[in-house]
Amino acid sequence: MTTIEGVAGLANRIRPVVQVLGGRFMTSPELAAVEAEAGLPPRSLYLRGRSAVLGDVPPKVAAELFGIFPHWLFEFVLPQATNVLDAPAAVRAYSESSARWSRVSLSAVPEPGRLAELLFRVVDAADASGLALFAGWKNAERPAGDVERLGFALMVFRELRGGLHFAALRALGLSIPEAVVADPEGGRARLLRTAWPEDAADQLVASAERKPDLRDRWHRAEELTDDRVGELLSSALSEPEQAELDRRLADLGAFAQV
Repeated sequence: MTTIEGVAGLANRIRPVVQVLGGRFMTSPELAAVEAEAGLPPRSLYLRGRSAVLGDVPPKVAAELFGIFPHWLFEFVLPQATNVLDAPAAVRAYSESSARWSRVSLSAVPEPGRLAELLFRVVDAADASGLALFAGWKNAERPAGDVERLGFALMVFRELRGGLHFAALRALGLSIPEAVVADPEGGRARLLRTAWPEDAADQLVASAERKPDLRDRWHRAEELTDDRVGELLSSALSEPEQAELDRRLADLGAFAQV
């Protein structure tokens, strides 16, 4: 599995599980409960907590970091949320949301600590320069419990792949919204789900579709991301450990119905 093709294939196989389960707490009832306890408006802890690992990020900068959402959303949400929770408290609330979701959703996973260890090995081996959100969460305080560590590790690994993917997209001349249009799992419907008004979504789709090689660029970015994640897997884990990670994440995906 140490060939580029082999580890890139592994990176591609584990992507859906990490992508889905690393982000599921972000829209969970557990996050909504922590949000309410903290006195935050509904659907604001995700934006405030995720970005607060970098401090009090201005709304315009946070919008660029997240990439997929329209700027008005951050201008509307972040100032009020920042007034309610300072950055350290927001990070703690966001992490607590992950921990609560993990206890509800991952407690039946066999040996969660071992899977968390493998994921953290890759995370810790990764160069975080230029990957701001990943750098922040890579260096954030990690939970003590095995189940909670697994949820946290999935989230941080997701930030790693997301940062690498954003870099690959930009290297190939695609903006994040253009990539959403090209993605078979995205398109106009996903733009609407991420707070873009219908007229703005239509304009983004029309602009993206004017690129004749739009989907070819998107596929190349996916392949480039898998190559880079695969290199990390190869450098951080032995071949037996790569196979173990593959098996454990496949089992986790089946368990969580990903």
